[in-house]
Amino acid sequence: MTGDNDMIDLFVIGGGINGAGLARDAAGRGLRVVLCEKDDLAQGTSSRSGKLVHGGLRYLEYYEFRLVREALIEREVLLRAAPHIIWPMRFVLPHSPQDRPAWLIRLGLFLYDNLGGRKRLPGTRTLDLRRDPQGAPLLDRYFKGFEYSDCWVDDARLVVLNAVDAAERGAEVLTRTPCISARREGGAWTIRTRDDRTGEIRSFRARCIANCAGPWVRDVIDNVAEAQSARNVRLVKGSHIIVPKFWSGDHAYLVQNHDKRVIFINPYEGDMALIGTTDIAYDGSAGDVTADASEIDYLLGVVNRYFKEKLRRDDVLHSFSGVRALFDDGQGNPSAVTRDYVFDLDMGDGAPLMNVFGGKITTFRELAERGMQRLRQVFPDMGPDWTEDATLPGGEMANADYESYVELMRELYPWMPRKLVHHYARLYGARTNDLVGSAIGVADLGRHFGGQLYEAEARYLVAKEWAQTPEDILWRRTKHLLHLTSQEQQDFTDWFNASDLTRGA
Repeated sequence: MTGDNDMIDLFVIGGGINGAGLARDAAGRGLRVVLCEKDDLAQGTSSRSGKLVHGGLRYLEYYEFRLVREALIEREVLLRAAPHIIWPMRFVLPHSPQDRPAWLIRLGLFLYDNLGGRKRLPGTRTLDLRRDPQGAPLLDRYFKGFEYSDCWVDDARLVVLNAVDAAERGAEVLTRTPCISARREGGAWTIRTRDDRTGEIRSFRARCIANCAGPWVRDVIDNVAEAQSARNVRLVKGSHIIVPKFWSGDHAYLVQNHDKRVIFINPYEGDMALIGTTDIAYDGSAGDVTADASEIDYLLGVVNRYFKEKLRRDDVLHSFSGVRALFDDGQGNPSAVTRDYVFDLDMGDGAPLMNVFGGKITTFRELAERGMQRLRQVFPDMGPDWTEDATLPGGEMANADYESYVELMRELYPWMPRKLVHHYARLYGARTNDLVGSAIGVADLGRHFGGQLYEAEARYLVAKEWAQTPEDILWRRTKHLLHLTSQEQQDFTDWFNASDLTRGA
């Protein structure tokens, strides 16, 4: 732990994907780093995304060619780095002549296939939806379609694994610990934090602050650091719904709506589907955002426009909403606001403040790398760029081959049920042994709470991944919440709250 009187190099505010990625990159360059998050890791926007690593096919329509190209390049980088939580997915795009002409879609998919140096993912192909099985669940009036590649990602785990890697490289990670003040004094920052669990106030001296607070970036500028910046963010609300899966196959669908929005319909957690997202300008509290009835009806309406099986409100198993903090480029249409990012570096009498505006999950690693390049004038002796060829914790698999690693796990743990093998492999990858330890049977994993949740996993998440509450475990570190009955959830919550798991953590 960093001593309160020690001078650190970089103090990162914000435990979403940008903050965790930047802390990891900086720690890997040999800098002394503290990451400070007011809630849980990924509790805000970074656990409420569409859960895709993608180039942003629709951004081509807004001439964001550089952004799409960079995102497509990063797609390949991340697929190598974390094959357990990121994997390829095929997307079926039924053609709707009323919305976009076929030639425009073909052109967009051609660019999408070729802009980013695609290596591992298969390219686009045209579908006859009357014959190809992907067309079976669609209404008969959709007879032509296209199929292309992108990647799925467990967004919250991507954040946590970056934080784990940062900590293993020497960073200190503080959760549920807001930064309550930051003042420039004597060529450095004097920073105070408060642990919301214990009330402990700590002070730090830091050479530089990186403000990666996402929707709260202006709050940090105006009320914590009391600094100046002419830049701002646009808050855009995006909501998703989860319903029972209503088609066969591992592929997803991307459908167009009359308002030019596109909606993803993705397989989720085995027997469910994740549908989203909306794009609505938002000016409320970023911490209180929920999916409202009109958004749910909108998403159901778009799906029902294309599919034979009609979804109703009572099919919605769960909904969630997040606020994306997009760099304010002056566009009026929320869908047209750039997904690019901007750095605002205020050198401030030798105590720099780097504010990060915008960004997206797919480009977090590149954002972190470029952010550190901007800070080389502050830290001229720091190490070189390193993350492009580095794996994330659990991703240490030969040739980034997840399927071969699962077979290896089945040999290592012959006593483990197949579903549990896949659960551990998907979430923890090559770190599964750290969770399983010396267990030689299911009984050694401790109490079984239902589904694939055993006591050993909960203990691991508290010890290694900063989980502090039942929700941290059931929703962000895992998705057990979707697979447990209400009674099982309550039993786990009662056990967790009665345990001493978080005492001293």
